[in-house]
Amino acid sequence: MLRIQDVTYLVRDLDEAIGFFVDVLGFELRQDDTFDGGWRRVVVGPGGGDTGLVLTLPSGDDAPVGRQAGDTVAFFLETDDFTTQYARMRDHGVRFREEPRYESYGTVVVFEDPYGMPWDLIQPPR
Repeated sequence: MLRIQDVTYLVRDLDEAIGFFVDVLGFELRQDDTFDGGWRRVVVGPGGGDTGLVLTLPSGDDAPVGRQAGDTVAFFLETDDFTTQYARMRDHGVRFREEPRYESYGTVVVFEDPYGMPWDLIQPPR
């Protein structure tokens, strides 16, 4: 069996990104270690140990922070309580690109992370 353990996610500031993913979205901080030479490894992810995001600073000024998937949604954040998660995010000032909508595949809304990257928040039909 194979599974994706973690995915690199470019951010401009590690502490700002931790605040967004942990405080706003409700992810857990899985690792925050600084190694010799000052390199810092930060991993966040949803509860339950699913795939995590390795928050990484870009190595150059032309890195696609906020545009890692171009203009398309790259990440689909699934919830079993859309109403509560949506309210939590709205109360924290998350920018939504639309109003929640109801599709055959579930309730969904597109939101942005602090860098403008679009994400889907989705609750599949029960």
